[in-house]
Amino acid sequence: MLRSMYSGISGMNNMQTKLDVIGNNIANVNTFGFKKGRATFKDMINQQIAGASAPGAGLGGTNPMQVGLGSMLGSIDTIHTGGSLQNTNRELDLGISGDGFFRVTDGEAIFYTRAGNFYFDEDGAIVTSGGLYVLDEDDEPIIVPENARSFSIGQTGVVNYVDVDGDLQEAGTISLAYFANPEGLQKQGDNLYQVTPNSGAVNITTPGNEGTGVVVAGTLEMSNVDLSEEFTEMIVAQRAFQANTRIITTSDEILQELVNLKR
Repeated sequence: MLRSMYSGISGMNNMQTKLDVIGNNIANVNTFGFKKGRATFKDMINQQIAGASAPGAGLGGTNPMQVGLGSMLGSIDTIHTGGSLQNTNRELDLGISGDGFFRVTDGEAIFYTRAGNFYFDEDGAIVTSGGLYVLDEDDEPIIVPENARSFSIGQTGVVNYVDVDGDLQEAGTISLAYFANPEGLQKQGDNLYQVTPNSGAVNITTPGNEGTGVVVAGTLEMSNVDLSEEFTEMIVAQRAFQANTRIITTSDEILQELVNLKR
C-alpha cells in the first residue's frame, strides 16, 4: 500500500482530535474560570532512504533522504491565561485578579479552582456549588455564624462579619495555591484541578502574597475562550481534514490504476 494513504489517515485522526478540543472550548465559553485547551502535533518517524555523507576528495557532502510517515498528537495544553472579571455585585462571587487558585475540599482530597461562585451551606460554611468547603491556610472551612448581621470579603481574602452585638469579627482568611507549572495540573471536571507529578508541589499563601492575585468580591472570572480564534481554528482544522481525505482518495485512484494494469 502507498505510504501517503496512511499519512492521510494519521492527519485525519489528528484533525478530529483538534476539533474535539475546539468543540470543548466553545461548549465552555460561558463556564466560570474555564481555561481553554490547545492541540499541538508533531511528525511521526521518518523512513530513511539514504543517509548523509561527509565531503570527501573531489565530492561534496550529501544530505539525508527521508520519507515522512504522517503526523501524531504532540500535546493537549491547558492555557492558563486570565479571563476577564465580570461584575455580579453578589458578595459570595469572588474573582482572582492575577495568579492563584482557590483551595476546596470534599473532606478527603484537596482540589483547586478558579471558579469563585461560592455559597453558604446550612452551617454557614462557604462552599462551592458542588458542596466542597473553601479552605483557609490551616485547611479549615470558613464559617460565618447563622446569626451574623452582615459579612464582607476583602481583597486579601479576609472574611469579616458583624455579630448580633454589632461587633466586627473575623471568620477566617481564604487561602490561595500556586504552582511552579500550573499547566501540569489535571482537570477533574466541575471546574476543579488536581496536582500531578509535573505541576510541582502546591504552595499555600493568602491573596496578594508571594506573587498571587488579589480577591475581587462581587465579580466572577469568565472563560478565557476567544470565539473568533476558535472559529478560525475550526475552519483551519476542517480544511486540513478535507486535504487529508484528498490524499487518501488520490492514493486510492493510483492503486486502482495499478490493479487495472492486468486486464
